[in-house]
Amino acid sequence: MSKSVLCAVDVSDPGVDENVLQQAARLADLEDAQLDVITVVPDFGMSVVSTFFEKSHHDRAVQETSDRLHAMVADVLGKDRAKVVRAIVSTGKAYEEILKTAKVAGSDLIVIGAHTPDLADYLLGPNAARVVRHSKCSVHVVR
Repeated sequence: MSKSVLCAVDVSDPGVDENVLQQAARLADLEDAQLDVITVVPDFGMSVVSTFFEKSHHDRAVQETSDRLHAMVADVLGKDRAKVVRAIVSTGKAYEEILKTAKVAGSDLIVIGAHTPDLADYLLGPNAARVVRHSKCSVHVVR
């Protein structure tokens, strides 16, 4: 019996992960589990790239991402359901933050979408593949 289902979505491309969120909600409902939804903002603070952004850029990006995530959850699952979903915005590398959050939340299942990879993904490995490879809990990949 699952206690917690963690759903990883990308809010930067509206509509792409709606089916992933719907599937995660169905799986959470089957087990009467808590549904957590995470999205990850890239961390530019430690690189040369960070010098091109204002100091408040990251905070604004996190707030905007949080607003988008809450809106997505409400639009896809409904406002009533959105009230009990834990929406998490994390900063860093997507697969690392997903795995870390799953561990902290005690997630029994991670639901993540598999998108059409481009050449760089074949060489580096997409986030979904890394999550599957390194996860300590079950992973459901939605196509």
